[in-house]
Amino acid sequence: MAVSQPASRDDAGHRSDGHHNPGDRGAGHHRADHHGAGHDDAKPAAPRIDVVVVQPTPFCNINCSYCYLPQRNDRTVIAQQTVYNLFSKLFESGWANQTVNVIWHAGEPLVVPIKVYREAFETIERLRPNDMCIVHSIQTNGMLITPAWCDFFTEWKVDVGVSIDGPRHMHDRNRVTRSGRGTFDKTIAGIKRLHQRGIPFHTISVLSRASLDEPDEMYAFFVSEGIENVCFNVEESEGQHVSDMLAVADVRARFGTFLGRFWQLARASDQVKFVREVDTMIGAIFRTNDAPFRNQQVEALAMLNVDCLGNVSTFSPELLGYKNTEYGDFLIGNINTDSMHQIRDSGTLRAMQRDIDAGVEACRASCEYFSVCCGGAPMNKLSENGSFRSTQTTFCSLVQMAAADLVLATARELQRSWDPAMPLGAMTPVRRSTLEAATAATPQLVV
Repeated sequence: MAVSQPASRDDAGHRSDGHHNPGDRGAGHHRADHHGAGHDDAKPAAPRIDVVVVQPTPFCNINCSYCYLPQRNDRTVIAQQTVYNLFSKLFESGWANQTVNVIWHAGEPLVVPIKVYREAFETIERLRPNDMCIVHSIQTNGMLITPAWCDFFTEWKVDVGVSIDGPRHMHDRNRVTRSGRGTFDKTIAGIKRLHQRGIPFHTISVLSRASLDEPDEMYAFFVSEGIENVCFNVEESEGQHVSDMLAVADVRARFGTFLGRFWQLARASDQVKFVREVDTMIGAIFRTNDAPFRNQQVEALAMLNVDCLGNVSTFSPELLGYKNTEYGDFLIGNINTDSMHQIRDSGTLRAMQRDIDAGVEACRASCEYFSVCCGGAPMNKLSENGSFRSTQTTFCSLVQMAAADLVLATARELQRSWDPAMPLGAMTPVRRSTLEAATAATPQLVV
């Protein structure tokens, strides 16, 4: 779940402008300090909780071939008491950031009735401190979007993300129903309803071996459907799913070629206005030395993950539901029975943080890209390498390294070709934003 700054709010805590940067993968970069536990004998510093991932249900109405969720046949729905316990304890702890992004995720959220969310949102709103902003986000397969859901999204100004893997033949290769039928038509119907109601949304597309070779076709598809905000997830090895992308020869170069061509098309036409992998990397590279920057995925409780039964994990929502004897199934407490301090002081959390910290320090010592990722994604380290203490993964070679290489190469090109006499207004918005970033900040990687 990458990087976004929250939207501003009015005095009631509702969104007061369009929609914040889409496609948050949970690796937000905000503050410069890192305060993991690190030592068995020392209590962790007070957490700063930015993201709360809430699992409304593990159930999903479709059966994607690359899905990592282990319990997607379970129809349990989160109890309202669990919602109350979670947010009352969160707000009372004093650990919540000024803006908290609440992501309803880890199953298909829209299989749960609207009335469940309405009651939950109203509970959170009653509990919310006056000076705090809450941004609700839902990532959906889009098949169940109805006019009633559109009314709800509009009323609560929900950030909506739709999962679609590109044109029909790409999408239906992996995103199928329980009976094996493609889901493209129903997903597109949901997208059209969002368009009709003027509801902003982003899409997340999982790139497979086949789609890596088709940036032009992918771009043409997004333009044809009026999709302006695009995020890419490369098919990952997570949990029990082993991605065949690991076997692709020179996958980093192929992803870089895909991303470079896609972004070139976006720069030329400006019909796709946001490409998460590039736009977030521009902000990561071209920032002042004192700019806030952090990796939520390596900080204890920066991302608080709660399943439908109240079980709590952190670092990555993908850890919820997995079995692991070394780390106690990655569970650090239950929000229905434990206090926030008991969760923070969990022995399991300390063990995970100790090993994640070791992996971060190993990355710091060995990786020239450390300044733009701050230690990578522990879930991918564990899934690909078998240890939180490890370093480079295929995931980081794509999402971090290939994207950084592309942005740096583009910055060099702009610096060589820029005519100071050309007004910025004459440039495409993407070209202008890249140049402005490159000239206004200190590169965190050498250009």
